[in-house]
Amino acid sequence: MAKTGLDKLALVLVIIGALVWLSVGLFRFDIVAQLFGGSTSIVSRIIYSLVGIAGIYSISMLFTSRHAHD
Repeated sequence: MAKTGLDKLALVLVIIGALVWLSVGLFRFDIVAQLFGGSTSIVSRIIYSLVGIAGIYSISMLFTSRHAHD
């Protein structure tokens, strides 16, 4: 199955989220909070929410076939 633009966007957001969590886990550094005024700022909360929504959307990719069936 071909990836749609939405699939690619979701994957990019999930990867960004994974990198943010890696930096938090290894270095106790939240780059989103640092760049956008703290973890409670509206911009940070929007970014966290978009990454979370992308993660939930990406669950559907687990159940789709990689090859198109006739």
